[in-house]
Amino acid sequence: MQQNNKEEDRRRQLNDPSSGVKWRRRINENHPADEQSPKNAPGQESLGERIKEGAERAVEEVEQEVAAAQEGAEKVVEVAQQEVATARRPWYQTRRWGSVLLVVLAVLLVLFGLLAWWVASHPILAIDITITRDFQENQALWLRTTMIAVSYIGNMQVLSVGLVALSAVLFWMVDLRLEAITVVVVSATSAFLNALLKFIVARPRPSAGMVEIIQAASGNSFPSSHVMSYVALWGLLFSFGIILFRGFSWWRNALLVVSALFVVLVGPSRVYLGDHWASDVLGAYLLSGILLGAALWMYLYLRGRNVLAPKGNIAERFRKYW
Repeated sequence: MQQNNKEEDRRRQLNDPSSGVKWRRRINENHPADEQSPKNAPGQESLGERIKEGAERAVEEVEQEVAAAQEGAEKVVEVAQQEVATARRPWYQTRRWGSVLLVVLAVLLVLFGLLAWWVASHPILAIDITITRDFQENQALWLRTTMIAVSYIGNMQVLSVGLVALSAVLFWMVDLRLEAITVVVVSATSAFLNALLKFIVARPRPSAGMVEIIQAASGNSFPSSHVMSYVALWGLLFSFGIILFRGFSWWRNALLVVSALFVVLVGPSRVYLGDHWASDVLGAYLLSGILLGAALWMYLYLRGRNVLAPKGNIAERFRKYW
């Protein structure tokens, strides 16, 4: 009897749906999902490891490529910096251009020496008379007025000295002290050399019997003091306009144009007015070129070594133009 009752209870549990769910829950609780499929676990782990290893290798390759690119970029930058440094190296510090400058100055000095010796031996040259007469044939009012106006500054000693002093003061006020000193030294040196050479060569000026004297002048003729003083001041100002300042500001353009016109026109004006021979003007241009070239070389050398470099607040206002 008892056995029959147990078998009937067992059948009821098997046929009862709720008892099946409970039975499956017990199996799931006693055997988790990871333990139920032991065959799939090793495959899943190996696939994850392979993905991880592939990702690590990809990252390493990318890092190597980035490092190589950075190294290449650093080399390119280094080469570019060297090229820029070489390009920005002042021309007076390179042996080649320094040698070229010395050769040019030496040639100019030789030419000036030969010319000075020749005019000292032959004070009156036929070619000088011909050049002056041909030039003076044009008596147009505009030409005559222009030649007189160009030479006017040089005729007034006070005005000439005042312009030199004013230029030096203006440079000093904007904290360009080396430039201010250079202006004074070059003009003073030019005046000293002119007086010395006039005394040594002792060449007489043109006379009214040979050419027309539109504006009379005193003293010896060779070399032209007007030309030398103009190149010393206006030629130096033109050079400073090129070296110091950049851009197209009106005052820079005005400085360059006015300075260039004075330097170019002062020589012909002295011949046209009958104050000098053409050879006097040529000699003055040669000697002034030597003096200006040497002065600029020394100026750039000192500037490269930051001698009297601008440091004040005023200089900062002009920094955008440099």
